[in-house]
Amino acid sequence: MSYPNYPYHQSGTPTVRPAVPFDPRADAEVLRKAMKGIGTDEKAIIRVLTNRTNAQRQEIAVHFKSLYGKDLLADLKSETSGKFEDILKALMTPLPEFLAKELHYAMEGIGTNEETIIEIVCTASNAEIYAIKQAYEKKYGKPLESDLRGETSGSFRRLLTSLCQGNRNENMMIDNQAAFHDAQSLLRAGELQLGTDESTFNAILCSRSYPQLHQIFAEYHRLTGHDIDKAIKNEFSGDIENGLLAIVKSVRDKYGFFAERLHDCMAGAGTRDRALIRIVVFRSEIDLYDIKNAFQSRYNKTLEAAIESETSGDYKRCLLSLVSP
Repeated sequence: MSYPNYPYHQSGTPTVRPAVPFDPRADAEVLRKAMKGIGTDEKAIIRVLTNRTNAQRQEIAVHFKSLYGKDLLADLKSETSGKFEDILKALMTPLPEFLAKELHYAMEGIGTNEETIIEIVCTASNAEIYAIKQAYEKKYGKPLESDLRGETSGSFRRLLTSLCQGNRNENMMIDNQAAFHDAQSLLRAGELQLGTDESTFNAILCSRSYPQLHQIFAEYHRLTGHDIDKAIKNEFSGDIENGLLAIVKSVRDKYGFFAERLHDCMAGAGTRDRALIRIVVFRSEIDLYDIKNAFQSRYNKTLEAAIESETSGDYKRCLLSLVSP
């Protein structure tokens, strides 16, 4: 594994951008016409909602209610069904609330979907963590952190608790000397002793900036001749291993991390539609174009081709419209 300089210049390329010009009243009228009378014009619904940002969709909903005295989401739910309804609900939910709902769903009932928790919490920025926490408490009346702590245990619980503070250093400057010392600390906390000092891994991976972590991992590789991944796999297991590896993958290549998640959603028998919808809807306004490129590079097929083969109908058309810039 080579460690080039941290790519400061890289910023994600979305597939969904603000519509310009934008007329929320006109869009509301189009949607009303698409759902009025016998039959539903699904193509018109897809055309409008997949070519507007989440913020613009919220404006359309306000105008829809003002014009017709009806709730747009309620109308969409009454006119659609199945996975197509699910993706429209996702599109119409403010993003922090949407992710809060996904976390709540991952924890409710018997068992916990740790993969969803890791995907959202271990890759979120400070701002995203704060927004999700606020939306979660508003919707469910209790702090996200308390629910996460109630559903997890041990080292994994401590990792999530640390990340929930939203206190990662986001300074883009790199301190090479500090990176060297942190790499030494990680080495002493794992490979150079019997047992593992989990708190050192937790403290460093949860608080250092992404550029700084990138340098720490490079120093670790220089000191040991292998990647930090190998140490984590040897020193940890289960959910804490997966959580720490998700942070490492996000630092090294966040586009690749989500490409891998999308591939896993559609690999094998059946499609994990909830995760597929979540990633496509959430990342469409951030970096889905880059994730598409990483997907094609890794799996030698386009994301569009994978969606074509694993989904169908209006649900498929909606996904493809979001994926294609």
